[in-house]
Amino acid sequence: MTITDYFTETFRAEHRQVRDLLLALIAAFHAGDPRRISALVSALSAATGPHFRYEEEAMYPVLVSVFGREYVDKLLSDHDGAIRNVRELAELAELYRPEDLYRPDEPDEAQAAWGIELAREILPHVSDCDGLSLMVETLPEDDVVHILATRDVARESNLDLLTWAGTVRGRHV
Repeated sequence: MTITDYFTETFRAEHRQVRDLLLALIAAFHAGDPRRISALVSALSAATGPHFRYEEEAMYPVLVSVFGREYVDKLLSDHDGAIRNVRELAELAELYRPEDLYRPDEPDEAQAAWGIELAREILPHVSDCDGLSLMVETLPEDDVVHILATRDVARESNLDLLTWAGTVRGRHV
């Protein structure tokens, strides 16, 4: 397996994981399951933190030569939106802590609908971003090695999305 094949396989697996978390989160909101909602929002933030980080720090900069600045800026804006949505999802999940007797046990219909909408708004970026591996395949091997090395560092740091966005990321939303 080439380094590029490894990248593509790894990148696609990460997108599948995020897709599955978002779809499970939508189902949890439909079911009104606050414990599941909370666990899935945490898992989503944990999965996307390192992923967004290496995309922004290593992959997007080299893709400027392929797509141009305007499209890469769109990808960054998509990340801004996803961060805002995950922040709102975390706030929704916080409303339904089962250990807090003064809070409701489950989201009401409007809150569940809002949670579903927030999760659905992230899905297009997941599928669009997955296609970027086609362009990474055209990059010099050194660039792919750099992207994967940056991925390793991001995974070792293990900052969830909201922590990374609020502390390390230079772009604040």
